[in-house]
Amino acid sequence: MEPLHYLLMKAHTQLNRRIMGEAASLGLTSGQPKVLECLTHLGESNQKAIAAYCEIEQATVGSILSRMERDGLVRRIQREGNRRSLYVSLTPKGERLGQQMEEVFSHTDRAVLEVLSQDEVRQLSSLLEKLCTARQNGKEEGI
Repeated sequence: MEPLHYLLMKAHTQLNRRIMGEAASLGLTSGQPKVLECLTHLGESNQKAIAAYCEIEQATVGSILSRMERDGLVRRIQREGNRRSLYVSLTPKGERLGQQMEEVFSHTDRAVLEVLSQDEVRQLSSLLEKLCTARQNGKEEGI
């Protein structure tokens, strides 16, 4: 059996390749599907919250948002009383693409998980959540 790190990377690469292939056909570039998903789920958010949700650096989010704003997918506004943070929300075009990406994510999940039983899917989800939670809580060593 292959080492766990290799299997996780391989599964991620295969899933990401499939999702990004469909995202590219919608005119989206790297990072944009995650940001659309974030804003679809959370609604209007600041750059820091988007970075945390997407697990990427704030500076990277800033670059992604600039492209998305240029393409008419998001708008950034300053809120009264908070001049330091810009708040990001989806435009109608961004909402449509966000819904299309939700369909891509859902379709991809179903296609990938069809080889597993419902119990295996629950177990896999539980184990991955446990790993992510441990990482967030600093319980892992060397990661």
